[in-house]
Amino acid sequence: MAEIKHWYLICYDIRSPKRWRKAYKLLQGYGDRVQYSIFRCRLTQRDREKLRWELEQILVTEDSLFVAGLCHRCEERLQKCNRPGVWVDDFDCFRIV
Repeated sequence: MAEIKHWYLICYDIRSPKRWRKAYKLLQGYGDRVQYSIFRCRLTQRDREKLRWELEQILVTEDSLFVAGLCHRCEERLQKCNRPGVWVDDFDCFRIV
């Protein structure tokens, strides 16, 4: 059975440019950049924990990380402003192998 995916907003404030680039490259593999330090990712619970663990290997105590899960009701109320197609929500719930 396929795992359920949810939207997550991942925001970070990283003080070192070197660590920032590492985190940025890592997050590009998981989702789409919304702003410079904000990504949106559609992840399973397992993927979310893996990503969080990988980010913790990069970040230090002076850096900040915020992961906000969006419930289905929140997803419905997202405003799609300025950039059409930013929040494409017609993902398939099932994966045929």
